[in-house]
Amino acid sequence: MSGAIGIMAGRKGVAAIAAAAVFAIPVAAFAADCKQEHAVYVDRDGAYELRFTPLNSPSAAASNQFKVNALETSVVMEGYVMPSEDPVRAIGILMFNCPEGDATGADLDACTVWQGAVYGMNAQGEMDNLQPEGAAAAEKLVLPGLGPAIRESSAWGEGKASVAPWDVLTFKECAT
Repeated sequence: MSGAIGIMAGRKGVAAIAAAAVFAIPVAAFAADCKQEHAVYVDRDGAYELRFTPLNSPSAAASNQFKVNALETSVVMEGYVMPSEDPVRAIGILMFNCPEGDATGADLDACTVWQGAVYGMNAQGEMDNLQPEGAAAAEKLVLPGLGPAIRESSAWGEGKASVAPWDVLTFKECAT
């Protein structure tokens, strides 16, 4: 009798694990069903959101564009991803409060928050260069050195960003 109860309890435990796995799968499925230009990511602390938007230009030098919001603040940083060669890399640049129109190199240096490689990670944890618009959205983004760069930038301070994000951002949703 107690053996049957143990088997039944075991089955209920397996059913609970299977149900949890089924409910966890849609997050991964959503990223695979989303195009990179509509993907939205968050950092592990929920302090930042990175939102891709379509370039709407077939002749653009960039392969992706995005905005990073320091949530619960008015800080919105603008970013672009561009392909580079030798070695082939997806290189990102993130800027805050850049001047409109013509800007000098010094102006751009002053408003650049972060610059570096941008990697996408798939559901198996394999990393590669971030793919351009039209490709399936990455499960995670890796922007090495993002947190320390924001802390050292003009986007940091009183009334601005006050929490440095982790360098890994996780797919949140697909914007429409």
